[in-house]
Amino acid sequence: MNQEVNYVSKSEGKPKGSERARKIEFNFSDPHARGVYIAGDFNQWNTFSHPLKQDKSGNWRISLTLNPGQYEYRFFVDGRWQNDPSCSSFVENPFGTSNCLKIVD
Repeated sequence: MNQEVNYVSKSEGKPKGSERARKIEFNFSDPHARGVYIAGDFNQWNTFSHPLKQDKSGNWRISLTLNPGQYEYRFFVDGRWQNDPSCSSFVENPFGTSNCLKIVD
């Protein structure tokens, strides 16, 4: 599988207060997971504040209201960090791995 990965500088586009917030949906597919959470700079990397809900087909979903800007995030699945398989933009983190990057226009 060939997947293009884009690394983006952290200094680009932080949220701007005058622009409108949008609902952004995040999805994670793992029918055998017991608990999936999303953590990022939008919730101070709190691993349990934003649980995803599992649908009947085993997909986990959450909608977050985010202002325009860039957001680093990862999924916390059964106590382990996981990147979003649908994400193609990443930034390096201080732990020697990468965080996913969501850009909200």
